[in-house]
Amino acid sequence: MPQLSWHQVRPAPIVLVSGTEVFLAERAIRQLRDFLKLEDPSLEISDVQADSYAPGELLTMASPSLFGEPRLIRVSSVEKCSDTFLIEALAYLENPAEDTYVVLRHGGGVRGKKLLDTIRSGVGGAVEVVCAELKKDSDRHEFASAEFKAAGKRVTPSALRSLVAAFSGDLAELSAACQQLIADSATEVTETTVDRYYGGRVEANAFKVADSAIAGRHGEALVILRHALSSGADPVPVVAAFAMKIRTMAKLYGVRGGSGQLASQFGLAPWQVERAQRDLSGWSDEGLARCMVMLAETDAAVKGAGRDPVFALERLVGVIARKGEL
Repeated sequence: MPQLSWHQVRPAPIVLVSGTEVFLAERAIRQLRDFLKLEDPSLEISDVQADSYAPGELLTMASPSLFGEPRLIRVSSVEKCSDTFLIEALAYLENPAEDTYVVLRHGGGVRGKKLLDTIRSGVGGAVEVVCAELKKDSDRHEFASAEFKAAGKRVTPSALRSLVAAFSGDLAELSAACQQLIADSATEVTETTVDRYYGGRVEANAFKVADSAIAGRHGEALVILRHALSSGADPVPVVAAFAMKIRTMAKLYGVRGGSGQLASQFGLAPWQVERAQRDLSGWSDEGLARCMVMLAETDAAVKGAGRDPVFALERLVGVIARKGEL
């Protein structure tokens, strides 16, 4: 059975939309609806809740209408489906209705496994649209880049990095930010543009602190840190930003190769490799090791193990600015 990415969604008698990334799943289903509506404006759209399913509901909605309009049936919460739905959906797979597109949204888990296995075996002419969570920065970077590319809007690499850093925890917010910049920017989107719109984001400030400290600009890093904390930033995301960058540097320490090759090897984006290689200038393996240990201590301190999380964070900034020298 064909497995497609969320942006490759296409009509089929059965479309299984699987995965935990709600935003991508909703977008894929919306794109399919828009495509079918464009093909035939008379498209009849129905919604079914698999966890509160009424007997015969699917068959009734799939039955031909008087005027023969095509039908789109969107079934949600398949991961919590009732036994009745499971039985009737399995029966429907054996003989799908003509001009009917049934979209099954399964958010993960073992409930409905028999139905998923049957669909994946090829019964019913189904396709699967996989909407996995975008956990890596490289994945979110590619997503944001595709948003600008689809709109025909130019964006600089540094702007993309800042934007992904500012919205690292929420894909829907990242997409909304991309669309805002696309709509408001007459020309190329730059890092200055991103900073003007979203510079106040906690995550963005966290990465600015990390960038300044790793570059050896101790005083600047402390100023940014204190400004972020006085503006309500939590120390935890700041430590997380340091950890992300130091871990990437540690992975690439002493490794040779082109950015594309190393990006594929370590699951990073090429720009992350190039940035880490620049950041590693002047560092030793002993210095990186000390920073990794101090990161763990600081992480514990800002999460309740220490009496003064701000002091622990400022001490970490100082050690990193000195490239691991105590």
